Amino acid sequence: MKKILLIEDDPVLRESTAELLELSGYEVITAPNGKKGVHLAHEEKPDIIVCDIMMPELDGYGVLEALSGDKNLRQIPFIFVSAKTEHKEIRKGMDLGADDYLTKPFEEKELISAIESRLAKVAILKEEHASGNLLPLHEDILDIDELKNFFLDEGKYFTYEEGDVIYAEGNHSNYVFLVETGMVKTHRVEKNGRELITSISKEDDFFGYYSFTQNNIYKESATALKKTTAYGLSKDTLAGILKNNHRLTIELVEFLAEDLSGVREQLLQMAYGSVRKKTALTILRFVEKLQRRWEDGIRISRNDLAHVAGIAPESFIRTLSDFKSEGLIVIEGRNIKIVSVEKLQEIS
Repeated sequence: MKKILLIEDDPVLRESTAELLELSGYEVITAPNGKKGVHLAHEEKPDIIVCDIMMPELDGYGVLEALSGDKNLRQIPFIFVSAKTEHKEIRKGMDLGADDYLTKPFEEKELISAIESRLAKVAILKEEHASGNLLPLHEDILDIDELKNFFLDEGKYFTYEEGDVIYAEGNHSNYVFLVETGMVKTHRVEKNGRELITSISKEDDFFGYYSFTQNNIYKESATALKKTTAYGLSKDTLAGILKNNHRLTIELVEFLAEDLSGVREQLLQMAYGSVRKKTALTILRFVEKLQRRWEDGIRISRNDLAHVAGIAPESFIRTLSDFKSEGLIVIEGRNIKIVSVEKLQEIS
C-alpha cells in the first residue's frame, strides 16, 4: 500500500481528502501545518506528498524548499493543492520543483489521477533501471540533439507571458533552460541604470547556463520577450550527465563556443560600429535569429532592439525613421519589415 503525506491546515478539507485517499486504497498520514509536514516527511518517508500552500508555521513553498535540500527526500513526488489560481503562483510552485499543481476546489478524480500518474512514473523508472534498459547516469545521451530530447522528456515545463521575469539577477541558478517556443532576453542593469542585453534566445536555444554544475547565483536576469514555453533541467541532473559523458561535454563546449563567437562579434560592433551600422546589423541579426523570411519582418520593442545595438533608444528610433524615409524598411506599429537586405548590409 502506497503511503501519502497530506499537509493541509483546514481540518475539514484535511479530513475529507484523507478519507477520499484511504477509500482509494492509500495509507494516509496527515499534518496540520508545514513544519509538522516536514517532520513527518523525514520520519515516515512517504511515497508521495500532497501539500497546501497557505499554512501557518511554514507554508507549502517552504516545505518544498526544505525537502529539496535533503537528498533522501528530494525525489519524492510533490503535488501542490491551493486556492491560488494566479499564473504567477502556479509558476512559482513549478519553479521550486513541484511535480503538479491542482487548484481548489478540485474534482476527486483530478487528485487521484495526479497521484496515480506520478506514482506510475516513479514505478516505471525503477523497473527500467532494474532491468538495465536505462543506462546509469544517462550515459546513453551522446550528442546535443539527444540532450535536447532529454530536456523535453525529463525537464520541467514552464510557460511565460510576454514581459514575465523567468529569473532575476541574484537568484540561485537551479535550472538550465531550453526554449520550446517564443523568445527570451538575458540582461543586466549597469550602475548607471542602463539595461544591457547579453543574449537573445529563440526556439531550440539554451539559456541560463551561467554554471552547468553548481547552483551559483545568476549574474543576469531573463525575461520573456513574447509568450514563451521552455523546459528546465536541474543542475544536479545535468551535472550527473556531463560528469560521466566526456563526448557530450566536449560537444557542448564546442556548441557554446559558437554562440560565444556570435556574442563577441556583437560586442565588437557595439564598440566600433556607427549608429546607422549598429541599427542595421541589429535588425538583420534579429531576423536571422528568429529564422524569418526578411520580408515577413520582426515584432519586438524599440527599447529591446536599442539595448542589443548598444545605443540610446532615442538615437535608435531616429535612425529607424531615417531608414524608413530612405525606403530601406517599412514600419507597421511594432512590426519592422525589411525592403532591401543588401542596402542594410552595405551601411557603414
